[in-house]
Amino acid sequence: MEEPNTAPASGPALGGPPLVQASLLETGTNKRWRWWLHFLVIGLYPLLIGLVGLGKAPKDVPALGENARFLLVTCGVELVFFGILLGLALWASRASADFLLLRWRSGFWPVPQGIGYSVALRLALGVAIGGLALILVLARVISIGALQDFFVNNRPDVEAVVDLSALRNNPVYFWLTLTLVSFVVAGLREELWRSAFLAGARGLWPRRFTSRKGQFMAAAMAAVIFGLGHAPQGPIAVCLTALLGLGLGAIMIYHQSIWPAVIAHGMFDATSLAALPWALENIKDFQK
Repeated sequence: MEEPNTAPASGPALGGPPLVQASLLETGTNKRWRWWLHFLVIGLYPLLIGLVGLGKAPKDVPALGENARFLLVTCGVELVFFGILLGLALWASRASADFLLLRWRSGFWPVPQGIGYSVALRLALGVAIGGLALILVLARVISIGALQDFFVNNRPDVEAVVDLSALRNNPVYFWLTLTLVSFVVAGLREELWRSAFLAGARGLWPRRFTSRKGQFMAAAMAAVIFGLGHAPQGPIAVCLTALLGLGLGAIMIYHQSIWPAVIAHGMFDATSLAALPWALENIKDFQK
């Protein structure tokens, strides 16, 4: 078994703040079983959420409900459930705030950085998907019409998550979705999960995952796991979530802080949800 390495991690070869040191593991108190418990609890969380979603019938009430009160209750339940699991993981591993990359760095800069990253992530996803589609069409793997049909018929099942009528007609529901859901339930909760996953990987296999390259490898693993957790929303949702998670993980690692990624995630989701009713109306018009 690989024992924790108490030597400092390698310097910031790819830029950004110095890496969190492996000495923060406090190896005298953190036994290996503690890190295994931490890693298993955190790693299984998105998969459990995905399994719950698979059991939800398409005609059921959306996950966030049909009104503001239902939305608040649902968000509260999700945050409490995640808080319990995160608390269990941290009780086991005794990971410090610095080891979880919770330090706010660079004054006010994480806010504009997060906003800029949200725009960059959207552009990057568009370029990646558009480039892949162009290659498949030019290589005659698939026709333009078949490709359009695939995207229309396999679009993420957002109706299973949010009520479009309430989003369009209920201002309280709309703003709660753009603030509480986007920045807290999605942005903060998911980036805390990601930072806890990275901490678990470093705690169990410090020589492999404490370097910046190793942290990117762990972020890729986290992206795949969280993407699979969105399986109930369809294959496109899985791919988009995984790619977005990889980008957010890269931001977190570069800054050695979760906060630019939290703000980027919140802005990405908020702008997506704000445009959702209009986007789906256009898709339905296209289908006609």
